[in-house]
Amino acid sequence: MRLLVAGGSGYLGQRIVRQARAAGHDVSATFHASPPAGPEDVAWHQLDIRRRDDVITLAGKIRPDAIINAAYLQSDWETTADGGTHVALAAAGTGARLVHVSSDAVFSGHAPRYQEDARPDPLFPYGAAKAAAETAVRGIAPGAAIARTSLIAGDGDSKHETLVHDLVTGAKAGVLFTDEIRCPVHVGDLAGALLELAAAPDAGIFHLAGPDAVSRLEIGELVADRDGLNRAALPSGSRAATGRPGPLDVRLDSTRTQARLATRLRGAREFLTRHGPDS
Repeated sequence: MRLLVAGGSGYLGQRIVRQARAAGHDVSATFHASPPAGPEDVAWHQLDIRRRDDVITLAGKIRPDAIINAAYLQSDWETTADGGTHVALAAAGTGARLVHVSSDAVFSGHAPRYQEDARPDPLFPYGAAKAAAETAVRGIAPGAAIARTSLIAGDGDSKHETLVHDLVTGAKAGVLFTDEIRCPVHVGDLAGALLELAAAPDAGIFHLAGPDAVSRLEIGELVADRDGLNRAALPSGSRAATGRPGPLDVRLDSTRTQARLATRLRGAREFLTRHGPDS
């Protein structure tokens, strides 16, 4: 498969690139500022996805079989919403299969759980931008797969895991919320599932999150236990008490999507637990 990864220099994007190359795919990927160190046989292209013509031109040059859009900037509407629209236009113009990565941020958290047919009801700008991008993708590329995910963690290198270390050591100030609940997914599991969707013909909404609903504090405690840190040193607090905008408890139900995938989406209590000396 000739694959183009938009946002290939990001945390998720880099894992998609590595797993795609390991699977033997012909991979091109984009970066905004500088390309990361990675497989030498990946074709890197500097791209600002806010520039529609540049996105369309690059896709026309590469002529990919599939595009995975993992690019976003949480504080920037143009990157998340307009950029998603531009990638959808590029996919439609080249006939490429599109997998658009979305987020549980499109939901308010007012429902107990969210299945794929739930209607977005975002509470803050990033969620609204993600919801707008979903609408654009469905209109421009109706054959696309829209993959909603949750917090992404991994093997010690995610921003969530790094924050835990910084809080314990005092390198950063802050708290881990006891009332902000998500369904974290391992970055490798997510990358594998996205590559499965890129190779499949199925269109529509897919939920790619882990089965465990955990708080930010519980994530921190799991990381601390795994990495030999003092979990008692983790500062905790209430998100609701801060008055910050955004949802508190958002639980993606990935049961339907998981039944269609070979890749198993592990829960945080599994993948953040040390199982042996080499795990």
